[in-house]
Amino acid sequence: MEPTIVNRAEQLYLGRRESITMTEFARVADHLPTMFADLADRGVPVAGAPFFRYRVIDMSAEMLVEAGIPLAAPVEVDGPGFVGTLPAGRYATLVHVGHPDELMAVTARLLGWAQDQGLAWDMRPTPTGEEWACRLEMLMTNPAEQPDMHKWETVLLFKLAD
Repeated sequence: MEPTIVNRAEQLYLGRRESITMTEFARVADHLPTMFADLADRGVPVAGAPFFRYRVIDMSAEMLVEAGIPLAAPVEVDGPGFVGTLPAGRYATLVHVGHPDELMAVTARLLGWAQDQGLAWDMRPTPTGEEWACRLEMLMTNPAEQPDMHKWETVLLFKLAD
């Protein structure tokens, strides 16, 4: 699919934050089933697909990444994790159906498209890497229902500068 621009309202979410290298990414992904189970046990309604939020990116060193689940209402957090808010605003988005290993190339395509459009990201360089206001990978496919990873749907949403 072609990239587009969408407007998003702010969104509450339950998150877990980790500082990792690219080789440790699975450690962050492992938090999602536990977070879903905890919310289900407490009867908390989920408001959307789980996501990964990249906060600070330094591909050659460490990244600050969150695993998150959108919430329909605020919750009390007991244990690891926090309740946060994804910012409202304009986002460049791209839907990808395929293996998660392809997401680096898909991300490069979205970044290139935005540059060609003259769009600026809500991001600033820091000594520890690029600090993003909101850069999401939303996981639209439930792996338990679709084991073929080549059929997984992922939505990229990167916040644009105001």
